[in-house]
Amino acid sequence: MAVTDSPYQAYEQPKDEGPSEARSVRDRVVPPMRGSVLWGWIGPLLITLFGGILRFLQLGEPKAVVFDETYYMKDAFSLITHGVEHVTIKDADKTIMSGGTDIWQACGQEIDKCASYVVHPPLGKWMIGAGEWIFGLNPFGWRFAAALIGTLSILILARVARRMTRSTLLGCFAGLLLALDGLHFVLSRTALLDIFLMFWVLAAFACLVADRDQARERLVTWYEHSPVSVYGPSLGIRWWRIAAGVCLAFAMSVKWSGLAFLVAFAAMSLLWDAGARRALGLRRPYVGAVNKDLPQATLAFGVVPFVAYMATWIGWFATATGYGRNWDQATSSGNPLFFLVDSMRSWIHYQWQVFTFHSGLETAHNYMSEPWSWPLLLRPVAFYYEGKKGGCGATDCSEAVLGVGTPVIWFGALAALVALIAWYVSSRDWRAGAVLLSYAMGWLPWFYFAIADNRTMFLFYAMPMVPFMVLAITLCAGLLIGPATPTASGAMPLRRTVGAAVVGAFALLALINFWWLHPVLTGELLSYTEWKARMLFEKRWI
Repeated sequence: MAVTDSPYQAYEQPKDEGPSEARSVRDRVVPPMRGSVLWGWIGPLLITLFGGILRFLQLGEPKAVVFDETYYMKDAFSLITHGVEHVTIKDADKTIMSGGTDIWQACGQEIDKCASYVVHPPLGKWMIGAGEWIFGLNPFGWRFAAALIGTLSILILARVARRMTRSTLLGCFAGLLLALDGLHFVLSRTALLDIFLMFWVLAAFACLVADRDQARERLVTWYEHSPVSVYGPSLGIRWWRIAAGVCLAFAMSVKWSGLAFLVAFAAMSLLWDAGARRALGLRRPYVGAVNKDLPQATLAFGVVPFVAYMATWIGWFATATGYGRNWDQATSSGNPLFFLVDSMRSWIHYQWQVFTFHSGLETAHNYMSEPWSWPLLLRPVAFYYEGKKGGCGATDCSEAVLGVGTPVIWFGALAALVALIAWYVSSRDWRAGAVLLSYAMGWLPWFYFAIADNRTMFLFYAMPMVPFMVLAITLCAGLLIGPATPTASGAMPLRRTVGAAVVGAFALLALINFWWLHPVLTGELLSYTEWKARMLFEKRWI
């Protein structure tokens, strides 16, 4: 049977193809992975090792509380100590930097006064707290989890790029760019939440790409060995999709902005299911996706995320001192059902308070920025700055940690995203669509908050966009290089040679750009002149 672009011909013709025809169907629906499986791991792992060394080297520097670390490192320590966030004493940061850990405000019998009002879910702080539990309440301890997660995200991106492009070389290229991005680097060395949000979003995306391949493998296997039907088969338990649901729940358990990705990824995954059924030529692929795939998708993107999200609040439910907990009221009747109902009512009320807080967050800040400016890097965030006299070979010296992306990568990504729009419009390539959708979910929802709430926002809120910027560049690099098809003489086509040179030059420029910025990403002592020379848009970056 010849499978054509028509969704009807494959269904209406008898299924009598030979082995070569069946092979062509499999190759078209699930393109084979090129290259060595071993190098498919060794290459990304080597890139990850490189990125990890960069992130862990002198991780405890600067020996100071950097920017919003003042909130999250103390909340994290409270979680591993008390199970919930507690109010700290005045000048707790000074106590911590002098080696003390007794930072809790005395409350006596009024336990409600100990409860700290926090406006983000607890998972990111639990992750920060894990590093503090292992290494202590010090800069290395509270930054350890961010460095580990940032390093692992390089491996995940390299592997997912390899799966999407079927090229180990392009997978390593993607991992290298992420390792060299300045914003990813700084957030991997700072105890803020956004690196954890990015990690769980990227992990969910990687799970869904793996699920896409696995689902198509199952469809082709059914196609080769079973009688054809109108809708196609049920594909069994989709463990990768369930894992994606857990990852998306964890993203929301770091920051609520993960919700946008949950909705978008659920729709994207179902469209992929319908597209797979259509690629086989099934007569009613979209109805088949609704009948066969939607029920389990509801489990993976509805039930599983809810359960996983609630599990991250276990400390709040299990203790009496969480903000708004009302433990005494919940336990007064001794009825377990009343305990559950009242506890949930208190929790919902707390969530509503958090929602109204975010909606009304309009406090001006020196480094706040509008979302339209993020791709242009117009307003980076000075996470840390200290001017010093002497010690750098000049009279005036500076130590700075600047939260900014590597300009070569960010500006290159703008061109790549425009190219992906054209590519998707002309070809409906699923890879271009997935990257564009994911980038949009990390960016466009913030325009609503900027317009409707005039909310205070910062460049590092763009962190979930960064992996998809890198994927956009990687996909365009694949288009530039072209397929690995030698000419009749055995030589590679000129296009592939030129494309490889352009892509290699871009990677080299990114490396040089990162090297140039590195001193102001790590708090290295520089002369004031050297520091100022690294400010791209002087009036906007200072």
